[in-house]
Amino acid sequence: MAAWKVAPDAGALGRRHCAHADVDEHRPERESAPACDDCRTGAPFVGLLRCIACGHVGCSDSSPGQHAYAHARTCGHPLARSLRPGDVWAWCYEDELFLLPVDDDGRAS
Repeated sequence: MAAWKVAPDAGALGRRHCAHADVDEHRPERESAPACDDCRTGAPFVGLLRCIACGHVGCSDSSPGQHAYAHARTCGHPLARSLRPGDVWAWCYEDELFLLPVDDDGRAS
């Protein structure tokens, strides 16, 4: 999957745009990760996100370490996708937008 589209938000005022939605997604060898790349072994986390640019796995903003956000800020990689089973969304840290994958017809899937 190489393209993303801003998720609909009925409460948003005006049109929203993500300048990063067309980046190519890094495909890691392992699809799921058991833990955050940066947390201490056994540290609790709420959710995990994988950086779309490089594959780094970080814990979510709801987790104590917030390592996905820290990675985006320090490395300049704004997009990360959820690793929670069943989730298909990504988050743009720079534009603060939820994104959905785009299918071959250009529709959010």
